[in-house]
Amino acid sequence: MIVCYVVLALSILTFGVIYHNFMDLKNHDEGNKKMVELAKILRDGAKTFMRREYRVIIPTALVVAGVYALFMDPMSAVTLMLGALMSSLAVVVSMRGGTYANVRTANAAAVTGAMSRTVRIALMGGSIGGYSVPAFGLFGLSLVWIFCGGMKPMDTTHGLLLSVLNNPTTMRLTTYSLGCSLVAMFNRVAGGNYTKAADISADIVGKNVHNLPEDDSRMPNTVADFIGDNVNDIAGNVSDLLESFVATPVACMLVSGPIFSDDIAMLNAACTFPFVLAGGGLIASVVGVNYIILKNRKRIKVVNGVEQEVSREDVDPAEELDFATYVSAGAVMVISLIGARIVFGGMDLTDTFKLGWLSPWVAASLGMISSVAVGKLTELYTSLKHHHVKSLAYMATEGEAFVVTKGDAIGSRSVLAPVLVIVVSMMLSGTFCGAYGIAIAALGMLSFVGTTVSIDAFGPIADNAGGIAESCGLPAEVRKITDELDAVGNTTAAIGKGNAIGAGGFATVALIMSYIGSYPAADFTNAMTIIGIIGGAIIGGALIEYFTAILTDNTIKAAKKLADAGEKQLTDNPKILDENEPDMPDYESIISMAADEALHNMLIPSVLALVAPVVCGFLFGPEFVLGLLGGSTVVAIRGALFMGNSGGAFDNAKKLIEAGMLYKLGEDGEPIRDENGQFIVIGKGSAAHKAAVTGDTVGDTRKDVVGPDLDIFIKTMSTVSNTLASLFYAYRLF
Repeated sequence: MIVCYVVLALSILTFGVIYHNFMDLKNHDEGNKKMVELAKILRDGAKTFMRREYRVIIPTALVVAGVYALFMDPMSAVTLMLGALMSSLAVVVSMRGGTYANVRTANAAAVTGAMSRTVRIALMGGSIGGYSVPAFGLFGLSLVWIFCGGMKPMDTTHGLLLSVLNNPTTMRLTTYSLGCSLVAMFNRVAGGNYTKAADISADIVGKNVHNLPEDDSRMPNTVADFIGDNVNDIAGNVSDLLESFVATPVACMLVSGPIFSDDIAMLNAACTFPFVLAGGGLIASVVGVNYIILKNRKRIKVVNGVEQEVSREDVDPAEELDFATYVSAGAVMVISLIGARIVFGGMDLTDTFKLGWLSPWVAASLGMISSVAVGKLTELYTSLKHHHVKSLAYMATEGEAFVVTKGDAIGSRSVLAPVLVIVVSMMLSGTFCGAYGIAIAALGMLSFVGTTVSIDAFGPIADNAGGIAESCGLPAEVRKITDELDAVGNTTAAIGKGNAIGAGGFATVALIMSYIGSYPAADFTNAMTIIGIIGGAIIGGALIEYFTAILTDNTIKAAKKLADAGEKQLTDNPKILDENEPDMPDYESIISMAADEALHNMLIPSVLALVAPVVCGFLFGPEFVLGLLGGSTVVAIRGALFMGNSGGAFDNAKKLIEAGMLYKLGEDGEPIRDENGQFIVIGKGSAAHKAAVTGDTVGDTRKDVVGPDLDIFIKTMSTVSNTLASLFYAYRLF
């Protein structure tokens, strides 16, 4: 219990670091008048959308909490709302960081012309959301654990209408996680629909129809896209990763209950170690990210009584972000090793852990290694520096069909290696310390989530900074810096999604094991039990495909409406596109339409994850739900990796062409030179560029809507199933 108080204190201290970084960020200049005005439009638009979204989220959360209060346990309703509150606070804080950092990043590039200083501002903004994920997640989780007084035995929980045999501690832990999941699902579905509808419509009308530059604010949909980067890629991502981060220690505790129920000392140790690992990861994240922030600060020396800025070699942003990751991973490995020795040392573990007290640390380390490995594999398929994206860009010279087909092939090819890493890590961690090891590996994968999210949020901040630079007419040198940051950000975003998918897979397997172990085991020799599991698995896989279809349809329908509205503005008022004195577009109507469409389309897919296991459980029983969870997990992991990586490849192939890095090739496959000896560039406005833009519009829905939502979908279903399994056993219809 002492460890929980320590982690609680660490969370509070991290709130102080977040405040310090935010105030430091605000002290930097926003730039010229036009930049200040555009930044305010983006901030106000993001705030308005979030306020309207929470008018739906809050009543939905209250209804779900009311159901748990009536039928399970009133306190579980409180913990569910606490989870929703912690997730929401993290979202609000992260949005403040992102919407203040974007314009300051653009101004840093303009004023200093230095990559190092620009990286610093973007990462500082990202750190505000990044640190919020583990800080708010652990703060709420520690409060729940302290209130519950540790793991309790099975007991009858008394709802307002029904009494059920349950474990009150696991019930409250899972409902806390469910509260986080609820907010994450709404934020991801609504935010993804908003940003991708705006992005796709801006690309189709602005680039393909009117040949406008990237992020040209004369296209009104572009400003809605800027806002969407914040409401999805920052707010949605923060709530997504917070949900994953909370689900993993909860899974560790849920698995520990039935495994170590006969050994109280071992049970306490098994429930304590996740707090040690997560708390160590919080410290490691702050150290790793703040090191890069401090390293790239402005340096002053006094020469003959005059202050001068110290010049230094500029930096590679990808290397800076990688270094923060390596520092964080290394630090949490050391902290968790010491923690494992303290928590498990001196216990007789030979029957449970194959390597004694080292086993939990080995499982956690396997998760950390998997995190880095999945990230590097994702980078291989989505980075501008590697041949997959380059080959996709060259395929654009053959037309749109070739681009889409090649992008699909890259996405499919990218699935096998990460899945192998995840499965091998899962098998090894399970071998060393059973189901508990799998849950610990999942937590290890997300232990330094503060760093992962800080780097992930870096991407949309850089993207917004580039858009502000383009819209406000800043010099080309500024856009060159922000474009490089944006390309790196695309890759880091894909890496973050890969980590979330991998950890989600680990956590879901642990939750499924908890689902099996907490209640009477199914008779696997019974034919109807086997049929129920297989039937559930088939339905689970089909449910993922149906969920994917809903998300895709909703995004495309919204994009078409926005494209028509944007085109109508440009057609009705040609002066908007005037080169000298353009009229101001009607941003407000497009922003409002994007918000209306997103909010209208978010309810059904968000609630589906809550309703599906409930309906199946009461109709066909817990065995069918077991199959449902297994089938949906298998299909979702593959689908999420394919969607994220193919989408990232499409995006960066387009950026490679826009950066002037695609050259005309001769019959020998070598670049052709012009009469001045320069390579002939295939760039913006070319047929290849338009084909790549089409590929990017296909990939947008995949990487920023469907892929991230599949991860949340399977964890939400698993969490709901764990909380209601006892009711499925008692009140099944068939």
